[in-house]
Amino acid sequence: MVSLFTFFGPPAITLLLFAVGAFPYALWVTRRKPSQPARWAVIGIAAAIAAYGAGTLYGLAFTNPLDVCGDKTGDGVYMDAGRDYSLTSVSVDSFPPSITCHWTSGHDTEEGWFWVLPLLYAGLACSVVCFALLLINRYKDRKASRDHELDA
Repeated sequence: MVSLFTFFGPPAITLLLFAVGAFPYALWVTRRKPSQPARWAVIGIAAAIAAYGAGTLYGLAFTNPLDVCGDKTGDGVYMDAGRDYSLTSVSVDSFPPSITCHWTSGHDTEEGWFWVLPLLYAGLACSVVCFALLLINRYKDRKASRDHELDA
């Protein structure tokens, strides 16, 4: 039986990470007045960190990957829920965070939250695009200031 923490913990911690990050973000925005790409870069990084935290929490940090894959019987064997297959091994990857359960039937199952990988990759893509925009804007600003100095 999967524990309540295993089921509700990652979404709750993801929301907690966003809530904790909202206060420093709000202070930064009101004091510094950053550009729109800078704001979105920070939001993208925060989304990627929250998704990675939830993904690693689900199978790596606080839960036993064997418990995520199946239910432990009285004999100490992990069985696939609703089937008669026993667990042969578990593969845990740190990036992207995932758990693969290998069964005696020969099939493998991926365990994890369905929203972790899309949020992780969307956050990374958003931050990379926004950082590129920031670099392009910086280059244009420097070029414009040099051209202005040459004209003067």
